[in-house]
Amino acid sequence: MEWTRLVVLELGPGEVHAHECGDAEWIVLPLSGACTVRCAELEERGSAPDNAPRTPAGPEWPAGDISSGPEVFELRGRAGVFDGPTDFAYVPRDARVEIRSAGGGRFAIVGARCERRLPARYGPAAAVPVELRGAGQCSRQVNNFAAAGAFECDRLIAVEVLTPGGNWSSYPPHKHDEHHPGEESRLEEIYWFEIAPHGDTPGVGYQRVSPSPAGKTDILTEVRTGDAVLIPDGWHGPSIAAPGHDMYYLNVMAGPDRTREWLIRDHPDHGWIRSTWAGQDVDPRLPFHRTEDPQ
Repeated sequence: MEWTRLVVLELGPGEVHAHECGDAEWIVLPLSGACTVRCAELEERGSAPDNAPRTPAGPEWPAGDISSGPEVFELRGRAGVFDGPTDFAYVPRDARVEIRSAGGGRFAIVGARCERRLPARYGPAAAVPVELRGAGQCSRQVNNFAAAGAFECDRLIAVEVLTPGGNWSSYPPHKHDEHHPGEESRLEEIYWFEIAPHGDTPGVGYQRVSPSPAGKTDILTEVRTGDAVLIPDGWHGPSIAAPGHDMYYLNVMAGPDRTREWLIRDHPDHGWIRSTWAGQDVDPRLPFHRTEDPQ
C-alpha cells in the first residue's frame, strides 16, 4: 500500500516493542489490554525507509538523536474490541516510540505516510464519537476515534466498525478511489478483522470488493480474527457478519488528496437501500457496551 500502514502487536506481560515512525504519522490503539507509550521526536534526518532496522528500545535513547521528548502516555485500554472505545496515543512522523505492556495484550499501530509533523497527543476514550449507522439488518456502530472531523492528523483517517451477528455493514457498496471535489476523495484502505467466537467455535465473516472504473480489485473472501483485506481501489462492501458472530473491523485510510476528508460514492445498483432505513429501527443490540474513561 502506498499511503496506509498497519502493525498489530501481541505483547506478553512486560514485553516491549520499539517502533521507528519514519515518514508516517501513527496512532497506538489498544485492542485488548493496557500499555505505556513513550515517544521522542528525532532530529531532522530525512525519512526512514519502511525496511529500516528496528533498534530495541533501551532505558535511555542517545541525546544527540532527540529534538524533543520523550513524552509518556499511559493507555488504560480495554478488555477487548467489543468493550467500548479505548483511549489512544498519536505519535508524529520522525519519532521513535516504545510500547510496553505490563499485563500483556494486543495493540494496533495504524499509520499514514504524511508531510507535516504534528505534536504527540493523548486521545481519551470518553471523547471518541460513537455513531450508529444504517437500520435493521444494515445496522452497525462506528467508533470515530480518528475520523476526519473528530481528531486532527495530517493524512490518517481511522475508525472502528462493530457489526452485530447476521448484519451487513459497509453497505451499500461504496468507493473513494477518484478525486471529485466535494463528492469523492481518493483514499486507499485497510480492513483488519476480529470476529467474536461462539463458545469454542471461532467466528467467521465475509468481505466483498468489486472492480470500479478506477481500479481492478476483485475480492470475495472469508475473514477471521487477524485477517486484513487491502483495498487500494474498488467498490467495497458488504462486510457480512455470520449469525451468532459479531464482527469488528479497524479501518485505516489515507490518500494523496491534500484535504483530509472522507467523501464516498455509493454503487449505483445498490445505493437505493439507504432510502429504506427511514422506516426501520436501529438494531436493538446496538450500541455495544461503552466503558467510561474516568480521565
